[in-house]
Amino acid sequence: MAKKTKEQAEEKNTKTQQNNKQEDKAKETKKKSKATVKEEKEEVKVEKKAGKKVEKKVEKTDAEKFAEMNDKYLRLAAEYDNYRKRTLKEKMDLSKSAGADILVNILPVMDDFERGLDSIDQAKDIEAVKEGVQLIYNKFKEFLKQRGVKEIEAKEKDFDTDMHEAITKIPAPTEKLKGKVVDVVEKGYYLNEKIIRFSKVVIGE
Repeated sequence: MAKKTKEQAEEKNTKTQQNNKQEDKAKETKKKSKATVKEEKEEVKVEKKAGKKVEKKVEKTDAEKFAEMNDKYLRLAAEYDNYRKRTLKEKMDLSKSAGADILVNILPVMDDFERGLDSIDQAKDIEAVKEGVQLIYNKFKEFLKQRGVKEIEAKEKDFDTDMHEAITKIPAPTEKLKGKVVDVVEKGYYLNEKIIRFSKVVIGE
């Protein structure tokens, strides 16, 4: 009987210990659950703060982008202004140098005229003077040809308003010259196939 009572007491103690262990586990699990919830709340708070920081960072980046675009625009405007000024200066320099080139090449013709004028007063042979003038004329004509200047052929040609400017009309000396150029008052010229001066002509009718 005493033995049985002892066994019952031990069994009761064992059950009590098991119950205590289960209660301890439940308490520990409850604590862990609370800690987990707290940690999750902390993580949410951290994520919200991080989100706010990211938003602020994006706003700052947009401002930086705007400043960068504005700086590029100002640089581009300055570069274009410099390019425009440089191009204008180059055009002016080219125009001046082109004029200088023509003048340099025309000066020898001027020298020939001056020598011809000096010799006229002392010349006794008129034929020699005529020959000298003709040489100067041919030299000047060749100079113009080298520069792309070419005479418009007009005399005894059909009247063409694209090339000729009629000064007056006269009776045609022959039947073939009716509606054609009878005389050229002022010669016309091309510059590289472009008309720079119309021929002033007299038309036969």
